[in-house]
Amino acid sequence: MFTHQKALQFTAKPDAPDPAFARRFQEVLGGKWGEMTVALQYLYQGWNCRLPGKYKDMLMAIGTEELSHVEMITTMIDQLLDKPGAMAADDTTGATQASEYGAQNPQHTIVNGGGAYPHDSNGVPWSGAFVTASGNLMADFHLNVTAEMQGRLQVARLFHMTDDQGVKDLIRFLVTRDHMHQMQWLSAIEELKADGLDDIPVPEAFPLGEEFEEFDRTFIQASDGAQATDGRWASGPAPDGRGDFRSAVVQAHGQEPELAPGDPRLYGTNPLQETKGLIGKAKDALK
Repeated sequence: MFTHQKALQFTAKPDAPDPAFARRFQEVLGGKWGEMTVALQYLYQGWNCRLPGKYKDMLMAIGTEELSHVEMITTMIDQLLDKPGAMAADDTTGATQASEYGAQNPQHTIVNGGGAYPHDSNGVPWSGAFVTASGNLMADFHLNVTAEMQGRLQVARLFHMTDDQGVKDLIRFLVTRDHMHQMQWLSAIEELKADGLDDIPVPEAFPLGEEFEEFDRTFIQASDGAQATDGRWASGPAPDGRGDFRSAVVQAHGQEPELAPGDPRLYGTNPLQETKGLIGKAKDALK
């Protein structure tokens, strides 16, 4: 079950309203790499985890923490949309109103009545399609590292888009926790290996005898970039410990596709078989 404590995990209080920054801040709430995504991703990975013990417990802990980040950012956005400055009595040009509403997300006021919502900075709704819970912890933990890196990248960029010290303090906290979570997932990946649960390639349990050996460690040079093979991904020991990388220029190993005519009931554009037959007969008659 879940419980809720009214006090936030960290202070979320801006120095002043800023509707324009409220719009930007929506990205790390309801964007692809925002707190909505990581919270639900970690929780679903935890709920679906069939391995009892430390990994499942850790997933539930971090997923629940991320829900608190959803609440903090929502609370901050609400206050950034708070108490707009009063229009001057002699303002007949609408300048004050234009500055108040010009750069903000209009849905913040029209739809939400001055509140946040699970959308990104362009007002695109958050989607459950952003969440991955594959059932394979090694695959999921690698994606979780990426999620924390992308999230930290975005809040780091937002840090330079405001002078509000209250907002900056919350961003500092988020950057700090994203730093910790990157290390947490990297450590969890190494722990999975040490516990013998999985390794590279994922899934490790799939029989390597089903792979084509001539392709398993070959970097394919499919570009005219001269330095593509200069990295360790094209020569030297492979991370799976089963051999060395090699490189080869891309070449075709398959057939030239030639598809049969489609089902005529689907009304696709198919070869004119009857016309081709008549042309063939005419050619035969001329021989």
